[in-house]
Formats: sequence, structure tokens, C-alpha cells
Amino acid sequence: MRLFTLIFCLFFIGNHAQLEAQTFDQSRYDALEYRLLGPFRGGRSAAVTGVPNTPNLFYFGSTGGGIWKTLDGGRHWENISDGYFGGSIGAITVSKSDPNVIYVGGGEKTVRGNVSSGYGIWKSVDAGKTWTSAGLKNSRHVPRIAVDPTNHNIVYAGVLGNIYKPTQDRGVYKSTDGGKTWKKTLFANNQAGVVDLLIDPTNPRILYASTWRVQRTPYSLSSGGEGSALWKSTDKGETWTEISTKEGFPEGTLGIIGVTVSPINNQRVWAIVENKDAGGLYRSDDGGETWSQVNSERKLRQRAWYYTRVYADT
Repeated sequence: MRLFTLIFCLFFIGNHAQLEAQTFDQSRYDALEYRLLGPFRGGRSAAVTGVPNTPNLFYFGSTGGGIWKTLDGGRHWENISDGYFGGSIGAITVSKSDPNVIYVGGGEKTVRGNVSSGYGIWKSVDAGKTWTSAGLKNSRHVPRIAVDPTNHNIVYAGVLGNIYKPTQDRGVYKSTDGGKTWKKTLFANNQAGVVDLLIDPTNPRILYASTWRVQRTPYSLSSGGEGSALWKSTDKGETWTEISTKEGFPEGTLGIIGVTVSPINNQRVWAIVENKDAGGLYRSDDGGETWSQVNSERKLRQRAWYYTRVYADT
């Protein structure tokens, strides 16, 4: 009897629910609107920056497309590029002389199988409210942008270029008019583009750049070879000297290289190097003239094409 009662109750409840569903008024939802609750296009990101003296302000560029901004330390994010440009983002830099000026480079440097390219350089002069194209539309992948700390119209773009085929659209490009015009000042070869680029934090005449020979196919990646090198300029990027041939630097085939400079001693330079036999973290105490290995831990270069960045805070 109890079993019969239970079955009867379930039958009644089920039919009652069906009846309610059949007579439900869909117009109750007419006033509702969808809204974005977060940067769901985020995914991985190799482009993020803060703003000096403004601790809660950050920008990041997503590989899924677009630039995002937070004013509260990351609790809330707002997309600030929709309606102007899309595509994967590889670099974002805020001018130190005027934080309203922002430069963005399209195309990520994490060249995995689902890598996406971008659409050149973009610039904002109002902290991201509006954007204009700043050229280099054929660059495809721009992993780094460096802005002169005293003049936001002097800009350097590190262009990796098309990772699927040889191209002349690679190297370090320099602009002295805020991105209106560009000239190429460093070119390794048509298969090796720039993957890292920075200005010496104590002397804007000195720059470092690394070039990387890389080729991607839908199912494979070739990293390293002729053209992979570390470079230095002492005349604001007009001319460059290779310093990866200096004493102590790894010999043989080089792959991707990350570089950074001490902000308190510009003679101290670090490089994280992909190399089959002697890869790892290297340090120079004489501005790149000689090098010594300080860490050979394989984990530092286990997925070199993905993670190779190094930063110095002292």
C-alpha cells in the first residue's frame, strides 16, 4: 500500500510539473538583457602592465582578443578595445612620461598550436577610451613594445612576424613620431624575428633585443637556428651589435632568449637561453661583454617557446 501511494504521488507531481511547464508565460523574461560578467575571452596572456604610482590600475591583452582594464586591482575588468580592434594581443606598454599614452601590439608570442595573429600596432592617448591604428599592419606577431621614458613619441616595436613562412616584416622597428612612421633598425634574417626587447631602465640610449628563429605548422614547432641571437644598441636603437657571441654565452644552436637589466646597476644583465647542451639562466656584470651561467635547471627552459621571459627588480 505504501509503495502504491509513493508511485501515485510521484505520478501526480510529475504531471503537475508538466502542466505548469505547458502553461508558463515566456513573456516574463522579455525585460531581461544579457550582460558580460567578466573577461571570459581572457585565456592565457603574455601582455600585462601596471602604471607607476597607481597601484590598482592594470591593463592586460588577451590571446583571445582585446584589451582589458581594471581600476580596483583586478576585482572588476572592462574591455576597452571593442569597436576599435580585435585579434590576439602580444604586447601592451604604458608611457612613463604620460600614462594616458598606451601602445598595443597584436599577435601573441606563445606560439602553440592554436596561436593567433594580430593586426599591427594600436595607440591610445586617453588611457584607453579611444584608439587609432599606429601602423605595422603586416607584423602579425608583436611580442614587445618599448617606449622612451622621457618622450612617448619615441617607440620601439619588436616584431616576430609571420611564424608560418619567411618574411621581411620582422625585426626591431623604431618610430620618432608616435607611430605615424616606422623604420626597421634590426633585421636578423627572414625567418628570425624579435621576441624580446627592452630599454635600459637607467639609460634610454641603451636597448637590448633578442631574435628567434621559429616556424610553426599546425602540428609541429621548429625552434632555434641561424638568426637566433642577443643584441645590444647604445645609440637609441639606430645600430645593433650581437652579444650572444661573447665569452661565456652558450655555443651551438640557440633558440628563444629572454633578457632583462638591473634597474640599479645597468652593467648587470640577465638572459634566459634555450640551448640543447648549456641552456639556462646567464648573467653578465659588464653590460654583455662576458657571461656566466647561474642556473642550469631544466625546468627554466622545459617549454622554452612558451614561458621564456625574465625580469629584474634589483
